[in-house]
Amino acid sequence: MDVRSCRNCGRLFNYLQGPPICPACRKKLEDKFERVKDYIREHETATMQEISDDNDVSVKQIKQWVREERLTFTDNSPVGIECENCGAMIRTGRFCDACKNKMASNLKKMYEMPPKEDKGVRQRDKDRMRFLDKT
Repeated sequence: MDVRSCRNCGRLFNYLQGPPICPACRKKLEDKFERVKDYIREHETATMQEISDDNDVSVKQIKQWVREERLTFTDNSPVGIECENCGAMIRTGRFCDACKNKMASNLKKMYEMPPKEDKGVRQRDKDRMRFLDKT
C-alpha cells in the first residue's frame, strides 16, 4: 500500500493509480468536468478561455481532458489543440488523422518486414562458442 500526499490539498491518502490526488479532490475534479461538459453543450462556440473563466477550471486541465478524449468539440467550435506530432489543430486526442495513419502505416510496415540476415556469416558460425586470445 502506497501512502501519498494529495497534490491539491496536501492530505494523506492511500494511492492506488492515476493522478496523485485524494478521493475528495478527485470527486471535485469530476464535478468540474461534468459542469464543463454541460457548458460546452450549451455554448458550442465558446473559446477555451471563456470555458475556463466561466467554470473555474484551468485551460491546462481542459486541454488534458481533450487529450484524454474525454472532451470533444464540434466542427464549428473555435476551440482546438495542437497535434503533438505536426502541430495541426485537432478537436480531440493527441494526434491528427494524418499522423495517426502515418504511425499505423509505419508500424504495420515494421511488422511485415522480414528480419535482415547477415549474408557473410553462416548459421553454423553464429552458434559457435568464442574464445579470447590471451596473447
